[in-house]
Amino acid sequence: MEKVYYNHESAVIDDGCIIGNGTKIWHFSHVMSNCEIGENCNIGQNVVVSPNVKLGKNVKVQNNVSIYTGVICEDDVFLGPSMVFTNVINPRSAVNRKTEYKKTIVKKGATIGANSTIVCGITIGEFAFIGAGAVVTKDVPAYALVIGNPARQTGWMSEYGQKLKFNEDNNAICPDSDEKYILEKGIVKKLN
Repeated sequence: MEKVYYNHESAVIDDGCIIGNGTKIWHFSHVMSNCEIGENCNIGQNVVVSPNVKLGKNVKVQNNVSIYTGVICEDDVFLGPSMVFTNVINPRSAVNRKTEYKKTIVKKGATIGANSTIVCGITIGEFAFIGAGAVVTKDVPAYALVIGNPARQTGWMSEYGQKLKFNEDNNAICPDSDEKYILEKGIVKKLN
């Protein structure tokens, strides 16, 4: 079977991985056993992808990121430099908790900024935007902008990564794409 992805000679890819067409895996990265990585992903330098992690299509993983078992990233997710996921709520070196890994889901199009920490067992909504250095401890709604430690919501973002400004009718227009959004009962939706 012909290899359809690129990996740098210093990258390690364990047995049982499925890696999509056009994906690139760079220097000193380790993709551990039974991972699924979609098409056209970019795995930066010094990245660890732990066993059984699933990444959708066009996921961009910047340098020095750790993606631990239990994480699922849907299509078009951006993981900023040195961000990290956790997978156990109460880790101890002397206590084996491999049966207690929590699932973390990052929905389509979400961005997680540099040096952020994502505490396990949560869902980050579609096109949510996690600011650099944020510590996320609970679910994040679709299109939400969250910052700080602990992370708190400060606004809403468009699919193009622009802050949305809602008018008195709860409508907003993305300045980059001219796409329209509506805010109803604390939920943002893109209008067709």
